[in-house]
Amino acid sequence: MEAIIEKIKEYKIIVICTGLGLLVGGFFLLKPAPPTPVKETNLQAEVAAVSKDLLTEKEVKKEEKAEPLEQDLITVDVKGAVKSPGIYDLPVGSRVNDAVQKAGGLTEQADSKSLNLAQKVSDEALVYVPIKGEEAASQQTGSGTDSSTSKAKKVNLNKASLEELKQVKGLGGKRAQDIIDHRESNGKFKSVDELKKVSGIGAKTIEKLKDYVTVD
Repeated sequence: MEAIIEKIKEYKIIVICTGLGLLVGGFFLLKPAPPTPVKETNLQAEVAAVSKDLLTEKEVKKEEKAEPLEQDLITVDVKGAVKSPGIYDLPVGSRVNDAVQKAGGLTEQADSKSLNLAQKVSDEALVYVPIKGEEAASQQTGSGTDSSTSKAKKVNLNKASLEELKQVKGLGGKRAQDIIDHRESNGKFKSVDELKKVSGIGAKTIEKLKDYVTVD
């Protein structure tokens, strides 16, 4: 009887050891595999991100190049012997020739010899193209009475209207209005040189205007 009990104890020990072995083996077998190294995956992601940034930067630069640059403009009034007289916008730094071409070019009657086509035009300037013989006719009319005729063909600063002043070569609408404002505030001009008191009119402009304006 004791021998049987001993045998049973031995079997219990064997069964317990076997069970423990199975448990330990099962634990290692069922243990999840270690994660796959992500270094390579991260590198690929970084390369993709850099490529995307480069593409975006190129697209932005391409769009910037495609956008036209804003250009500063001036407004000039073109009159006289041109095909389409009128008011036109031109880029800053434009010449008289640019204004004439914008107005359709010279007519057959235009006196191009009296024009300085290379002269720069400023904002609110008047570009007047004379007709052939226009100056000659004035000179012929004045034969024998040069001084009185010279005054007659000039615009009187103290009597001229805004429209008359705007027709003077070298004066635009703004300068013409400034002259009238100064005249109304300070009285008549005593000489053409007093135009220097008008804002925006300097000595060089006055010298040019002396051929076209006068005072009482």
